[in-house]
Amino acid sequence: MTRLNGRELEEEFLDIARGLGGDVAGRVSGDAYLRTTHALYHGEPAPWAFTPKIFDDAQFAILKGAAETMGHIMDKVTECYLRDAGFRKRFGFTQTMEDLTLVPAGYSRLIPLARVDVFFNEQTGDFSFCELNTDGSAGMTNTAEITEAIAQSPTYAEFARRHPTTAAFDVRGGCMQAILDTYGAWCSARGEGPESLAVVDYADAVSADEVQDFVERFEKLGVRARFADIRDLTIVSVDGRERLVDAQGPIDCVWRRAVTCDIEARPGEGVDALVEATREGLVCTVGGFRTWPCATKTVFVVMSNPDFKQQLTADEATFVEKHVPETHLLAPSADLDRYAEKDRWIIKPSGGYNAVGVLAGLDCSLSAWEKRLRLGAQNHDVIQAYAPQYATPTLRGGIAAHEDPTASALANNMEGLYLFDGKFGGVFTRCGQAHTIGEFTGRLNMGCFVVHE
Repeated sequence: MTRLNGRELEEEFLDIARGLGGDVAGRVSGDAYLRTTHALYHGEPAPWAFTPKIFDDAQFAILKGAAETMGHIMDKVTECYLRDAGFRKRFGFTQTMEDLTLVPAGYSRLIPLARVDVFFNEQTGDFSFCELNTDGSAGMTNTAEITEAIAQSPTYAEFARRHPTTAAFDVRGGCMQAILDTYGAWCSARGEGPESLAVVDYADAVSADEVQDFVERFEKLGVRARFADIRDLTIVSVDGRERLVDAQGPIDCVWRRAVTCDIEARPGEGVDALVEATREGLVCTVGGFRTWPCATKTVFVVMSNPDFKQQLTADEATFVEKHVPETHLLAPSADLDRYAEKDRWIIKPSGGYNAVGVLAGLDCSLSAWEKRLRLGAQNHDVIQAYAPQYATPTLRGGIAAHEDPTASALANNMEGLYLFDGKFGGVFTRCGQAHTIGEFTGRLNMGCFVVHE
C-alpha cells in the first residue's frame, strides 16, 4: 500500500467527510462535546475547524527538528543575555524590566515551557518562524479538546480504520510534567512534588477556562492547585518561615502565566511579593522572569546579529538565516521609505502578544500603512518580512453557519510547536483567512494528529 503524506492524508479526511454529507452529525456532536469542556470562548465552543492537521512521520521529524533547534538557540540567547550587559542593551528594556529578567530562578533549565510558532509548507517541508512564546504559552486545552471532538466523529472513525496508527499529542500532560520537573529541580533535596501550586496571572487577563482545566488536572495528580491573582500575593511568616501566600494560604510552586510586559506595566504589592519570593527562594516560579527576552519580537533582530551568530554552530547559523525572517527594530530616526512596499512587510509591537497591534501590509491601504509605520517608529516596534503562509481547504466546526455542509474554504495555517523541558511535545494548530492569524482576526482552532506508518 502506498504511503500518503500529510497533505494527502488531510485530503483523504476531507473526502470522507464530504462522502458523509459534510458529517453534520459529527460536527454537531463536536459542538456538544466542547460545551462540556474548558475549550470555550465566552461560554460557547471556541471557534474550531472540523478539518484537523494531519502530519506524517517525515513532517513530524521536520517539526520536531525545527522546535528543538530553535529551543537550543533560545537557550543560547538567554545565556548571552544573563552574562553580557552589552548584549542585554540590544533588547532596549527599561532598567525595571532588565532588573526583573535578572532575578535568579533557582534551577538550571533556562526555559522550561515554550511554544515556537511557524508557517509550515506541507508540500515542500520548508518553514518560517513567526514568533516565540514562553511561560504563558496558551492553546493546549483548545488543541486537546478539539482533537478529541474530531476523534468522536464518524469521519474520524473511518479515517482511523484506514490508518490505525493515527495518534494525538498529550500537550497538557507534557506541560504539567515539565512544571513538576522544574519544581523537582528547584527543591531536589525534598524529593516530592509541591503540596500547593498556583497558576498566577491577572484575573482580568487570564485565559480562565484553560487555567481551570489545568487546575482540575493537577488536582487529579494529588497536587492542590488553584488560580491566584498576582495582585493578591504577599509574603508572611508561616510556622516561623517566610512564605509566599494568597488568601487561600501558602504557595510552593508558581506557574507564572502573567506576561512579563504586563507585570512591568501593572506594578503593585503582589508583583513585588512574587519577585521577592522568587529572588529569595521562597517559592519555585516556573520560568522565572529570564524567559522574557526570547518572548519579545525583538529577539529575531538580536538573533540575526553577526556578533550573536558567533555563539552558534555552523548548522544553527544556517538555520537562523534560512528560517528566521528578516526583522528590523524601528526608531524615530529610521528610514521608513525602505518599507514603502507594504505587501512585503508586517509590523508588530516589540513586546506585544496575542497578535494585538500586529498589522500586515496586505491587510490595509497604503495610507493606513504609512500611518502605522510612523507610529511604529515612535514606539520602537519591529518590522518583519512577511512570511508566505500555507493555505489548505478547511471545514468549519459546528454547522449553523453553513448552507452547504460539504463546502470547504481555503484558510492560512499556523503551527505552534510546544517545547517542554526543551523537548518537542506537540502542536497548537490554528488557521484563518486574514493575513494575521489571531484571536481577533477570525482564527479557527484546529485538532492535530500524526499518522505513524
